[in-house]
Amino acid sequence: MTARLGLGSAQFGDAYGISNRHGRVSEDEVRDILALAAQNKLIDIDVAPYHGDVERIVGRSQPFPSPLRVQIRTLRLDKGLDWLESRLKRSIDHLGLAKTHAALVDQASDLLGPDGDALWARLLKLKSSGLISQIGISAQYEDQPLLLAKRFKPDIIQVQASIFDQRLVHSGDIAAMAELGVKVQIRSVFMQGLLFAPSDALPPRLTSLIPALSRIKRLMLESGADPLHAALSYGLHIKGADMVMVGVTSAAELRAILAASQRPRPKIEWEALALDNEAALDQRGWFDKDVQASPHWVRVA
Repeated sequence: MTARLGLGSAQFGDAYGISNRHGRVSEDEVRDILALAAQNKLIDIDVAPYHGDVERIVGRSQPFPSPLRVQIRTLRLDKGLDWLESRLKRSIDHLGLAKTHAALVDQASDLLGPDGDALWARLLKLKSSGLISQIGISAQYEDQPLLLAKRFKPDIIQVQASIFDQRLVHSGDIAAMAELGVKVQIRSVFMQGLLFAPSDALPPRLTSLIPALSRIKRLMLESGADPLHAALSYGLHIKGADMVMVGVTSAAELRAILAASQRPRPKIEWEALALDNEAALDQRGWFDKDVQASPHWVRVA
C-alpha cells in the first residue's frame, strides 16, 4: 500500500527551500492551495509556529467549514512546561480552532533531557483533556527514532527519508515503528527542492554534491522518470510509511504532486540514488552559521 499525502506549511510563512525563487507564498495562493488540498481529500497539514505568521495565515485561509486536520509542532522547552502549554494553546487559537488533531514535539532532544518525561506527561494530559487528539515526535536520524517510539509510544512519529537519505529505510526502522502501531510520517522527500535547484542556486556547502546530483538525475532520465515523480514515488512506497508531507509554493505545484502520486511507481535502482555523505544529509548544516541559527532553516517541512 502507498502512503497518503499531507501538506507542510513552511512556505506559507517563510521564503523556505532551496528551489523557492518566489519567496513567501501570498495569502491568496495559500487559500487556493488549501481549497485544492481539501477538494482532493488531502486534509492533514503540519504547522510550526516559528515559520513567520503561518498559524494565523492558515487560520484565515482554510476553507469554511474546514475539513483540515492540523498538527502543531511545539517550540523548545527552555521556557518551561507551563509556557510551552500556553504557547501551544495560543497556536490553536491563532489557527481559529477549539482543539487540534495533533501536537508534535519538534525537537526530540527535549524528550531526552531532564524534563523529557514531564514534557510527555503534560502532552498526555492535554490529550486526555480533549484539546489534542494525538501526540507525536518529529525526529532526526541522529535521535534514533525507533528507540523514541519504543520508549514514549507516540501516536505519530515524523522522520526524514528520501531517495537521497535512505538510512531509516535500509535499517528497517520505519517498518519497525509501524509494527509498533506508530503512524510514521515521512518529511523531506524533496530535500527542500535539492533535485530541482540549478547548480548555481546551491548553498556553498553543497556544491561538492553537484557531480552526485548530475549522476542521480541521469539515472532517473535513463529510467524514464522525472525528478518529481521519482522522489515522490519513493516516499509513498516506503514500507511502514503512513503519510508523506510535502511543501508547495503554488496550487499548480500541488496539482503536479497530486498527478504524480497517481502514476505507477517507476522502475529505478533506488539504492543507486542514495547519497553516502551524512554531513550533506543534515539540512541543519547546509547554510552559513548566521543563517543556520535561524529556525527557518533548522526544521524541514
